[in-house]
Parts: sequence; structure tokens; C-alpha cells
Amino acid sequence: MSLDQYYTLGRSGLRVSRLALGTMTFGDSWGWGADAKVSRGMFDRYLAAGGNFIDTANLYTNGESERLLGRYIAESGTRDRVVLATKFSYNTEAGNPNAGGNGRKNILRAVEGSLQRLGTDYIDLYLLHTWDRITPAEEVLQTLDALVRAGKIRYAGLSDVPAWYAAQIQTLARASHMHGLVNLQLQYSLVERNIEREYVDLAQEFGYGITAWSPLGMGLLSGKYRPSQGGEDSESEGRLGLFKQGGLPTLRDKFTPRNFAIVAEVEKAAKSTGMSMAQVAIQWAARQPAIGSVILGARTLEQFDDNLAALDRPLSDETLHALDTVSALPQQFPYSFFDPSHQVGMNGGVGVGDKPDGYARRVWVDAAPPPNFAPDPVSTEAHAA
Repeated sequence: MSLDQYYTLGRSGLRVSRLALGTMTFGDSWGWGADAKVSRGMFDRYLAAGGNFIDTANLYTNGESERLLGRYIAESGTRDRVVLATKFSYNTEAGNPNAGGNGRKNILRAVEGSLQRLGTDYIDLYLLHTWDRITPAEEVLQTLDALVRAGKIRYAGLSDVPAWYAAQIQTLARASHMHGLVNLQLQYSLVERNIEREYVDLAQEFGYGITAWSPLGMGLLSGKYRPSQGGEDSESEGRLGLFKQGGLPTLRDKFTPRNFAIVAEVEKAAKSTGMSMAQVAIQWAARQPAIGSVILGARTLEQFDDNLAALDRPLSDETLHALDTVSALPQQFPYSFFDPSHQVGMNGGVGVGDKPDGYARRVWVDAAPPPNFAPDPVSTEAHAA
């Protein structure tokens, strides 16, 4: 699974590396990032390893991440080679309510700012960063579709949105013959598997490729917190400790008995394989269903070099099974009703499968087109089973 093996992202023809270069740490304006020398080193080493997928956002280090990244791409002459992703949503001008959110005014404002900072005339993948709860899905979709048609972006996607919203946007795109979205960027790791309840099936059904952010569980799986070395007492250190003390509520819940049991299993796997704990955690995430790419977010070159080698040696089936078991999600309503052991009540107790291996899975475009259907030659796509 080396970085110079590329896979299409979602139901698209866009080919990306299994590990993406995350640049939230590019720039030190937030107090814990990587300066220009270190971030340039990460950029160069990622491209040298064959990687092509780079993720940033207009929010990251107050725009410094985009500016640095634009400079590195220009100096290296790699604009056509890299798949450049950036995001909008968060406010960048205090006191101006329309300088944030997902309305058309801010999207058009944000894309121009990102294009300028990145020093490019197009963005390969443009993502809504977080659901704002108020902008109609139709407005978001129509604006993104217009940006594709104008050539300012090549593809669009979503990050940190409800599953129903992702389904609604893709359904609207299909019904209206607009460009569909190809990417969902979501938090995913051994200690944060909640997307498996809805998003994995949604992504496979609707043609999204998932890019996983924080595969190290905000640093919990990095190796800094080892139960064998009293790791539970180290929670006040590092970025994770800062989040726990005063960060977002969703980032303050990592220090639990369940999670430290997972950390212990990752440590065990690392010792038995000769890999680092971070490499074990990253590879586990990369090998899960619907995951198109895993985003790396290091602060030092040593961390980055270690993370970059996460796919060099495959974990055994036994190790993957042990990690799956210790981190398994507890059953919740209504998902317990969908378990195969429960659904035996629907088939009269006889063995009923879905489809044999190799059977083509039906997708929306296989169905009869609606009346007066006229395909748009720009948005017509080839869909794999």
C-alpha cells in the first residue's frame, strides 16, 4: 500500500494517495504548529514518497497554512501533480456574519481568498468544513455546482456534517443533474468509530470516498500515552491535554477506561510487529471500508517520517481482528435491529445472503431515468459497481 499506488476518491475519476498530507500544523500562529522550515520538509518528503493528496483549509493557522502551501507548490513546480483540497465555513472576519457559514455569499468570498493565498487558479477538491445548521442544502449544492462549471474547483465534498445532510445533498444532485460530491471528511480512529453506524454505508451507497482526520485520536494513539508506562497520568501534556482542559466538547472525552484498553492493544500490536503505535493506528484506519485516504497531521519531521511509513508492512489478520474487537462500538438503537442475528426473524430462519461475489451492485444511474431525462455531458460519470 505504498503512496505511489493511487485509488479513485469516491465515485469519481480523481486518483489520490492512501495517506494525505494534512497541513493544519503548517505555520506556528496557533502556538503548536510547524514553522516554515519543518513544514517545507514535510511537503518535500511527502512528494518524494509518491504522495499527491494535500489537505488544508482557510481556517488553518489563520490562513498561513494556505500561503505556505501555495509557496511550496509554486517553488517545486508541482501544481499539476498534486491534488489540492481546501475548506470553507469558519468565520475569518470578526463582526461580519457573512464572512463565515455556508451561504453563497461566503462560499464565493472564501474561494477567492483561498485561490489567492494558494497562488492557483483552481482547487482540486473544495469542501464544506462544518454544517452551519441554517443554509439550505440546495443553496450549497447550487453554489458548488456553479464553481465546478466555472472551472474554479474540480470536485466538491463535505466535512463534519450529519449523515442525513450528506444523503440529501447527493440526492438533490442526482435529481437535478448537477455535479455530485465525491468526498466526506470525518473524524475516524480506533477510539472514534461512530461513523461506522451511518456514514460508511452512506458513502458506499452514494459514491462518497471518506477521508479520515485524526487517525491517532487527537494524539491518544500516538505512543505518548502508554498504559504500560503510566500513560493515563500523562493526559495534561501535549495538544490533547490542551483540548481536554478547555477545547471543544467532542475533544475532551478521550481519556476513558475503554480508550486506554484500546491504547494497550495498540501498544501490544506495536511491540509484536516492530512498528510504532502511530503506524499501527494509521494502518488500521486506512484498511477499513469506504476509507479513501487517511490524513496525516504531524508537528515534527520525526513524527511525520514515522507516520509516512505506516503502510510499509501489512498488519496480520489476527492483529486487525484484535484491534477491531477491543474498539468495537456498543450496540445502540436502532442499529441493533440491523444485526444479522436479529434479522433472521425476517427470512423464516433460512440462510439468505445479499449477492454472490462479483455480482454487480445496483446504483442510482442503473435505474430507469426520469421522464425527459437529458444527461449533462459535463456531469455524466462512469460508475463502478
